[in-house]
Amino acid sequence: MIKEIARTAPSGLLVFFVLLFLVLADVAMFVISVIFVFVPTIILAVILFPLLVFLMVGLFVVNPNEARVLQFFGRYVGTVRDPGLRWANPFYTKRRISVRVRNFETESSKVNDANGNPVEIAAVVVWRVVDTAEACFQVDDFVNFMRVQSEAAVRSMATQYPYDTTDEDVVSLRGDTKAVTDQLESEIQGRLNQAGLEVLEARITHLAYAPEIASAMLQRQQAGAIVEAREKIVEGAVSMVQMALIDLSERGVVELDEERKASMVSNLLVVLCADKSTQPIVNTSS
Repeated sequence: MIKEIARTAPSGLLVFFVLLFLVLADVAMFVISVIFVFVPTIILAVILFPLLVFLMVGLFVVNPNEARVLQFFGRYVGTVRDPGLRWANPFYTKRRISVRVRNFETESSKVNDANGNPVEIAAVVVWRVVDTAEACFQVDDFVNFMRVQSEAAVRSMATQYPYDTTDEDVVSLRGDTKAVTDQLESEIQGRLNQAGLEVLEARITHLAYAPEIASAMLQRQQAGAIVEAREKIVEGAVSMVQMALIDLSERGVVELDEERKASMVSNLLVVLCADKSTQPIVNTSS
């Protein structure tokens, strides 16, 4: 594998002023030689001028958070990262590579979760180039490579977990955001290592059941919530009835036989567990 080689390039300002001085001197020599008709000097000035102009081709600018990959007739010779005006061999090709932080949001994909339910999922990936040589020469187009591999990683990760679960020991896409995000970031990074790219952050931006089952899943979630709420209500009602019977017995307010206790328990449970407010009925008989 081709790894990045750090290369320093001389300051382009000094080279620029030296070449500019030589060009002006060459032009002056040519003019003087023409005036005095000195043929050898004229020939020398004509030869030097294109050479000096060609040397100026070696000047190039490196912007902040940018790198230039240098190649000499197809052979990689190094990467210049120092910002400013620089100069290198005019025969070098100088490819511009941005090392700025970028982000990419995957398209919303429909996949089946671990339970086989179709879900829609999308994620955003924050990344940057860390090895310019690998980014240039290991893959054809590192930006497109990152996009394709990120979408593939998101789809692969979504199939490993259920959308939602009531089991606390099972990781789910909706309930365990931190674990899922870490897994997603690790999976994308594993795919991008060979391209010299680093994943700084990866997080899910869209997660939902597919439209064809969304309504049914919503009803199932509502039913589960109702059952869970009913369990809490019944548990609380039983505790309140028990406290009421114990309190009545300890204070000697009324002596209840087993039949009246059962009737009282039944009435209290109906009142405490009912969905709507109950209508009292006054019993005047003994």
